Amino acid sequence: MWYVYLLKCSDGTIYTGCTQDIEKRLTRHGRGEVVYTASRLPVDLIGYTALSDKFKAYEYEKYLKSGSGIAFRNKRLI
Repeated sequence: MWYVYLLKCSDGTIYTGCTQDIEKRLTRHGRGEVVYTASRLPVDLIGYTALSDKFKAYEYEKYLKSGSGIAFRNKRLI
């Protein structure tokens, strides 16, 4: 499975990411090993979507980072 996930950072920003191993990725975020979130710790998992297709997962992540995707995220996901 592939996971598209949303994290709320301590400065109020939302981080959107995609991974195949969500537990390992969240551990890396928590340890400060991810550049964007390292200076914005702690981070909280808002939610995630599991997809079986890697291409669809990355397309969904890309959409959530677009203007209309941010509007959708803010209205429907958080």
